[in-house]
Amino acid sequence: MEKAYKKLGYFFLLMIPLIFLGFYKSYFVQFPNFEENITTFIHLHALISSIWILLLIVQPLLIANKKHQLHRKLGKLSYVVFPLLILSFVPQIIRIINSDAPLFLFFPLADSVLLILFYALAMFNKRNTAKHMRYIIGTATVFLGPTLGRIGPNILELSPGVSQNIQYGLIYVILISLIFLDKKNKKNYRPYIFILTIWTLHQIIFNLIF
Repeated sequence: MEKAYKKLGYFFLLMIPLIFLGFYKSYFVQFPNFEENITTFIHLHALISSIWILLLIVQPLLIANKKHQLHRKLGKLSYVVFPLLILSFVPQIIRIINSDAPLFLFFPLADSVLLILFYALAMFNKRNTAKHMRYIIGTATVFLGPTLGRIGPNILELSPGVSQNIQYGLIYVILISLIFLDKKNKKNYRPYIFILTIWTLHQIIFNLIF
């Protein structure tokens, strides 16, 4: 693993408190007596998403500690977990279709498209460790979306629109910082340029729709 990314797994650990904050009011605070609107499908989505985030944390730690064989085995597990993760969006999509606010389809559909795109590129480049790792980081940025998008309204009492655009700004800061880090170390930062471009399109579409 590149020296600058040896502590990547520890940075991914920061996602755990962020996710807890983001989903505290709408999910965690209800444990163990969840309201009726928290369906079995929502629990499954939470479980599968948690497994995926654990993989994001564990995989770079295994590489940093030279546990390459175990890293490859867990990588094969992602071939099962990832399709289940995408399928877990389907009940939410159906619920929104049958609601009075179909425009909110944008969020699960856009998240699914970004996850599929970045994961497919990561797997296509699995023998190119540098590109593979950067596109996996791209999948992690997708999880920041719903997390940061909830912290704004639920914790900071910001309007959803303002919160969403702040979320984009934070993702841009992360990606631009990684670009500068790679430029400094003379590494291939083009995957981040692509990921940044996709997120920019995401923001443009969001502001056109909402």
